[in-house]
Amino acid sequence: MRDLLRDLLKKIDDGTLSETSVIPWAQPVLSFGDIKNSKVATLGLNPSNREFVSASGTELVGQDRRFQTLDSLGLTRWSEAKDSQIDLMIDACTNYFRGNPYDAWFRALETLFSGAGASYYGMFSSACHLDLVPFATETKWGELSTKNKMQLMEMTGDVLAHLIRNSNIEVLILNGKSVIESLQEASNTTLNKQVMPSWSLPRKGSLGVKGVSYTGEISAISGIQLNRKVSILGFNHNIQSSFGVTTKVKTGIKDWITQSANEVFC
Repeated sequence: MRDLLRDLLKKIDDGTLSETSVIPWAQPVLSFGDIKNSKVATLGLNPSNREFVSASGTELVGQDRRFQTLDSLGLTRWSEAKDSQIDLMIDACTNYFRGNPYDAWFRALETLFSGAGASYYGMFSSACHLDLVPFATETKWGELSTKNKMQLMEMTGDVLAHLIRNSNIEVLILNGKSVIESLQEASNTTLNKQVMPSWSLPRKGSLGVKGVSYTGEISAISGIQLNRKVSILGFNHNIQSSFGVTTKVKTGIKDWITQSANEVFC
């Protein structure tokens, strides 16, 4: 993981990412939680800026800090980082859920796969969270230009492949349509779609927003072989940001993930 992290840090220092809204003083996030012990991983787009800054935009410090920054390590450039400081960044990723995790986001997601016997939390945690792009951006992903999104995906797409290939992850859970579409493109795979009537989100004056499940397997990402097949379970509603995701819908998604994941583990 040291080599992966150093390659990403080099991209920040050499200006490759200067026009992409990447926060230049924030470490890349390879994983949220211990990927080595995980059989389940949730997948998102990229780390939130709130992993590094408060609601007012100031850098998190002291007990509020979640990850390393140039300031926390006493560096002026990432190229100055010694192996011991690289290890501190890796430790911040591995031990994320043992510190000050962004529970407002992760607790809702964990509830959905808890029936499969996996958890982000605890000494024997067996789940982690990964992102398609390991860099936090000052601008939210949905507000980035298409050009910037493509640049970030192209420059970092191999990272996710290497992480999964060197792990024991059996199931990837995709939270929302944007993640699903991006992974399909990166893996050159078309997932199986099924309309789930019980997941429909009610809307006044219309039939509502349909709920859709996605299933399949991937064996490569960004052209890099994973050396095995990884099962994919996805749902089109983003649990944290889609409007009107009811308790009934969340329960339906949880029941589906529980059954589907347990079939993979059998």
